[in-house]
Amino acid sequence: MKKLPYLLSLCFLNSFCLARVKVDNDLLEFYKNLHQNPELSLREEKTGATLAKALEKEGMKVTFPFGGNGVVGLFQNGSGKTVLLRADLDALPLTENTALPYASKKKALSKSGTEVGVMHACGHDVHMTNLLGSVRNLIKNRNRWKGTLIVIGQPAEEIGKGAENLISAGLLKKFPKPDYALAFHVDSHLPAGKIAYVSGPAMAAADSVNITFKGKGGHGALPQENIDPIVIASRFVLDLQTLISRERDPVEPSVISVGSIHCGSKHNITPETCNLELTVRSFTKKERTRLLDGIKRKAEANAMSSGAPSPVVEVPDEGTPSTVNDPALVSQIVSFLEKGMGKEAIVRGTPATVSEDFSVYGEAGIPSALLFLGSISEKRLKKLQSAGKLPSLHSPFYYPDTEETLATGIEAMTLMVEGLLPVN
Repeated sequence: MKKLPYLLSLCFLNSFCLARVKVDNDLLEFYKNLHQNPELSLREEKTGATLAKALEKEGMKVTFPFGGNGVVGLFQNGSGKTVLLRADLDALPLTENTALPYASKKKALSKSGTEVGVMHACGHDVHMTNLLGSVRNLIKNRNRWKGTLIVIGQPAEEIGKGAENLISAGLLKKFPKPDYALAFHVDSHLPAGKIAYVSGPAMAAADSVNITFKGKGGHGALPQENIDPIVIASRFVLDLQTLISRERDPVEPSVISVGSIHCGSKHNITPETCNLELTVRSFTKKERTRLLDGIKRKAEANAMSSGAPSPVVEVPDEGTPSTVNDPALVSQIVSFLEKGMGKEAIVRGTPATVSEDFSVYGEAGIPSALLFLGSISEKRLKKLQSAGKLPSLHSPFYYPDTEETLATGIEAMTLMVEGLLPVN
C-alpha cells in the first residue's frame, strides 16, 4: 500500500485529526516583536495592548486593561464547560546577552532608580505567542469543540502579584467562572518537542523574609563594650540550616537560602544593626508554616543568646502559594496529549522549587494544571550540556528554539482544550 501522507495518517490514528502545527511567519514576527520590546512587572501597557489587539483580530471579545495591565479574551462557542488559558506578560530586569538579531536592547529604571536592561529571560514572550497561536487554531477549528474559552494575558507574574490582582478586579465574577485553568511554562532543560507534566505539587511556594538583628555599636577594638550583630547574624545563618537538616521530614522538600547580608561600614566599627534577606521555598502549607515559624524562633534565640534586643523579622507580603496540579485534570489532559502527539512526546516531570503565581487560580477553587514546555532543540541542548554552558531560565544567555517550541505548544494546548470541551 502506498505510504499515507503524514497529515492523512494522523487523521486516521488520532480522533482529533490534528495536523502538526505550522508556525506562520506572522506569528514568529509577533514573538520577535515581544522579545525586542519587554516591559517590567506592572509596566506592561504596550505588551498588554499588543496582545489585546492580536486576540481581538482573531475574533475574541477582549477586555483591556483589566486588573492593571491584564488582558481578558472571551470566545463563546455554544453551551458547554469553560476553559481558561493563561499567559504572562512581564519581563525581567536583566541585560540580554544572546547575540540574537532580535535581542532586546531595552532599558528601564529599577525600583531604586538605577538603569537596568530588560529581557524576556523567562519565556513569557513564548507563552503569549503560544496563547495567540492556540486561539487562532481553536477559533479556526471551532467545529471540533463546544463551550467557552477564556484567555488571559497576566501582568506581574515575576513579582507574584498578577493573578491576585486579576482575581481582586473580579476575573471570576465579571466573566464566566472556569471549570479548568491551563498554562505552559517553558523549560530550558527539556528538549523542544517534548512536554513534561507533574501531578500534585509541581512548583514551590515562595516567601521572602527580611531580618534585622540589633546590637550595640562601638569600637571594633573594644568588643567587651559592644554587642556585635554581625556575630549574631553569622551564627543565625548556620543555625538556620538545621531547620532543613535536623527538623524537616526527610521526604518533605524545602529550601531556605540567605540572599544578602548587609552590615557595617568600616573595618574597626561594630555596627548597630545587621540586615539579612532570605528566600524560603516549600510545597505544603504545613511545611511553609513550620519554616516561617522556625526562622523567627531561631532569630530570636540567637539574639537572646548574645543579650541583644529582639530582632525584627518581617515577611513583606503573603508570598506565592505552591502550584498544585489537580491530579484528575492532569490524568485527563495527559491522555489527550499522548493520544494526539504520541507517548514519546509526553514525559513525567519532577516538582521544581521555583515558584509561579498560576497557583492562585488553583487556590481560588479552579482545577488547574501547569505543564512544562521544552524549549531548546535536542541538538543544541546536547551541545550546551557537553560544554557545561546550558543556561537556566533568568539567565542573560537563555533563548528558545522558537519555531519548534511553538509548534509543540500550540498543538498541545489545542488538544487539551478540544479534549476538555468535546462536541458530544
